[in-house]
Amino acid sequence: MEVGRLERLPLREVWKHEALDFTVWLQSNIEVLGDAIDIDLSSAEREQSAGDFKLDVLAEDAEGNPVVIENQLAPSDHDHLGKLITYLTAFDAKVAVWVVSDPRPEHVKAITWLNESSSASFYLLKVEAVRIAESPPASLLTLIVGPSEEGRDVGRKKKEMAERHVERERFWTSLLDRSRATTKLFVNISPGTSNWISTGAGKTGISYMYCANQHETFVQLAIERTGDAEEEENQAVFDQLYAQQRDIEEQFGEELIWDQVEGRRIRRVMVRFDDGGWRDEERWTSIHDKMIDAMIRLEMVLRPRIDKLEL
Repeated sequence: MEVGRLERLPLREVWKHEALDFTVWLQSNIEVLGDAIDIDLSSAEREQSAGDFKLDVLAEDAEGNPVVIENQLAPSDHDHLGKLITYLTAFDAKVAVWVVSDPRPEHVKAITWLNESSSASFYLLKVEAVRIAESPPASLLTLIVGPSEEGRDVGRKKKEMAERHVERERFWTSLLDRSRATTKLFVNISPGTSNWISTGAGKTGISYMYCANQHETFVQLAIERTGDAEEEENQAVFDQLYAQQRDIEEQFGEELIWDQVEGRRIRRVMVRFDDGGWRDEERWTSIHDKMIDAMIRLEMVLRPRIDKLEL
């Protein structure tokens, strides 16, 4: 069987003018584009006004919803990306299609981000002109990026993470505001977006730390010295404090958690509260007061012992 060789042609040899030739062809062959993105497209109309701009093609899906289409016989650019988003909102559409000769990597990333971050569906396609032997030229539309459930999941996770950062920063802001009224220990510390904030305990690699999960909190001394013998050094510091466990807990007023795991660098002396965390905003006041009180007591008990550590 003889198999022909696919030849790629310069786009401008097939469609000399973007608006007068390619857009007209796309309107007349809208089903070809529909096949490439797996959407049943129909009722294509050219040069639809959107304020001072004109959309290349406005089509409909099988349910009659508008689909905006922007095309370029050129590499993707910022101008057309901006127009695509403008048309999407102007026509109250949920699907936007961008056909270009060369999808630039930064625009592939942008379309991917839009699919992850919005409820609309964005498609970016590469158009080529091809033929076999002396056959008439044909279009070749390749989907570069489009919406996917995996992308939606990524977007939801990113949104959730962003919301967590905002909520945790508010949690720490409230705690630090209350803390400054009773102790200078965290007076120079700014709120962050992580699940912990810390301040130095007067020795390198040793710090006092507040930690908060969704529904629990921790107040702790963290021993996390770095270096060639980091685990051994941290264990040595921990052992010096652990030797005073009974006196420390008696002065602190309750039992502490002495956390040491072989093979892990950090060692911790901590107290845990399971009556709420950064998700429980209605109880932040009582949660913060309990954490601040525990931190004041922990620092008061450990400070003189840390000063005497043999490092």
